[in-house]
Amino acid sequence: MTEMIRKTMENLERNGIQPFFAETKAEVVPLVKTLVPAGSSVSNGGSISLAETGVSALLESGVYDFIDRRGLEGEALRNSYIRAFGCDAYFCSSNAVTENGELYNVDGNSNRVACIVFGPKQVIMVVGVNKIVPDINAAIKRVKECAAPPNTKRLNCKTPCAATGKCISLESEDSLMCDGCKSPQRICCNYVVSAQQRHKNRIKVIIVNEELGY
Repeated sequence: MTEMIRKTMENLERNGIQPFFAETKAEVVPLVKTLVPAGSSVSNGGSISLAETGVSALLESGVYDFIDRRGLEGEALRNSYIRAFGCDAYFCSSNAVTENGELYNVDGNSNRVACIVFGPKQVIMVVGVNKIVPDINAAIKRVKECAAPPNTKRLNCKTPCAATGKCISLESEDSLMCDGCKSPQRICCNYVVSAQQRHKNRIKVIIVNEELGY
């Protein structure tokens, strides 16, 4: 474990966020099984990190009561979001984790950040070491350069960053957190910083000593 990871985990714990360490992505699924009993209701946000570690496959395997929103539209999709809001365990990644022990997440539809903030009994984030940054300013920049552009391409969103590979706001030296395009398909709409938590250990962060996701 590097000093950067150790410092991040210590500060997460200080903020009431329970940290775990996995040396490789192969260790993540066995760890998740110890945190979430079989039969629990579970749901997830869209996440490459969950797929890369095998967590997505675990959730879909029948071990859990999986609230699956894939392929749903309209009222059926809305109902799946509402069910997920009350699930036993919600899985996602984080756009960035600061060495100060803060979680930074940006969403378009915002069902993910809503569940991070409140609702599910526990939130389990799977985070690659590539998402650890020094502070919130670095987290903001990371989303504009490393997270949002590839996600817009993956989701086939018609945004400037999907075409250029970076947020148009970075063209200005005075770029602020909420600056960006006016595309109706913009995925950067709501910005959430999770710092000191009232409900200790509700949010759990599994830091994997490998690069995962965007």
